[in-house]
Order: sequence, then structure tokens, then C-alpha cells
Amino acid sequence: MRLQIVGSSGTYPAPGRPCAGYLIEQKGFPVLCDAGPGTFMSLPIDPDTIQAVVISHQHVDHCADLFAAFHAWTYRPEPREGVPVYAPESAIEHILAFVDGGQGDAIHRTLDFRPVSGGDEVEIGPFTVRFADMFHPVPCVGSRWEADGRVLFYTGDTGPGGEWHETARDADLMLAEAAFQEPPASGDAIHLTAAEAGRIARRLGVKRLVLTHIPPYMDASRSVHEAETAFDRPVALAVPGVGFDV
Repeated sequence: MRLQIVGSSGTYPAPGRPCAGYLIEQKGFPVLCDAGPGTFMSLPIDPDTIQAVVISHQHVDHCADLFAAFHAWTYRPEPREGVPVYAPESAIEHILAFVDGGQGDAIHRTLDFRPVSGGDEVEIGPFTVRFADMFHPVPCVGSRWEADGRVLFYTGDTGPGGEWHETARDADLMLAEAAFQEPPASGDAIHLTAAEAGRIARRLGVKRLVLTHIPPYMDASRSVHEAETAFDRPVALAVPGVGFDV
């Protein structure tokens, strides 16, 4: 299994750094996981080769470029049809509401929306993907990707609360958001600190940790240091163009 970082910026994109977007590939079957602003134009592969899309939740920095994909795949001489899109029901509703106004039929021809929520397990090509409900203000799913005995877990956006942790247990690689730095935010945190990501990964027996969703105004090297201190081993940073073999 191969994970390639297309975008990793938290909240909003920066030059050369789109928002959340990751290519997950196995045996020549690429899936786009999240499609934040800037990701579609930054894809390192022909967009027509993408076999499916997974959207963690409805926030703009995770789904806005699905509209770019829709237009690129629709308004041309030979449109694509029936590209599967897995997402929470609320995300699908918001996406469809945005294109309401004459494009409704077209989007349903191009994109095949398939609602998912925590506990659902689906087969996407060579992948078995199990979803978990994350701790966030809107419905958000994390995803556990399994293929050929290897496991990748992606958090989407989440605070440390909730019942999602066990879905990440023993992952070969955990791609974890780290939108905060220590000390943790007060109240019910809706994002992880880098240290929390490290502590959770260590407790769950995760083998490798990669941090993502760090906002442009934060020092990413500090986030990596805080995560490494808690994880007690090296931590990688999600950088556009970088790939990881899971």
C-alpha cells in the first residue's frame, strides 16, 4: 500500500501546500482521500485514473476540490460517470446543496454518492475500509485501510475524545491531524495536539506516525518534536509530494 501526500495544510491552503488530500494506492488502484482546496490541480497522476473518492467530512478544507473534480470530469466531450464517493450523509447533503441550480442531474451522473458512518465497512477495489466516528463538531469519519496484511489509519479531523481509538489499533501507519500544539486547548478539544497524537499512537501500538493538518501559521518542526517526545520514536511530517510505503 502506498500513501502519497497531495495536500496537508490545516484550515486553509498556502503556496505550494494545498489542504487535506491523500492518494492511497494498491496494485494500481488509486483512491483520493479528502479533496481540500488546491488538491485537484496538484494531483501527481491523471485525475481520470482515480477510481474512488473518500471524504472525511463537510468542512471546506477537506472537500472543496470535489467540485473541481466534478467539473473536470463532467463538462467535456467524454464525461466520466459513476465515480464512487464515500462520505458522511451530512457531507453529501451539503455538497449537493451547493450545486443546486441546474447541475443536480449532472453531479449524480458523474459522482455515485455512498453514505458511510462509524462502524461501516466497505470494499473499495483491493482495500477493505472500516470507518469510525470521530470527535468533531460535524459528522466526520476516520478510516482504517487494509490491504495485503497492511493497515493505514487516517484520523480526518478529531479531538482526543470519542470511541474511535480502537479502530486505529496496531496500524502500520497512522496519518494523524495535529492542528494544535501544547498546552492543549481548554474545553472539549475538536482537534488533536501533536503530543496527543503521539500519546494515542504509542498506546495503540501504531508503528509509524505521520502528522498532517498543521495550519500555515504554526511551526511544524515544533509539532514534530512534541509528537516525537510523546511517541518515543521518530515522527514524519506530511509534505506534498512525499510518499510513504505502508
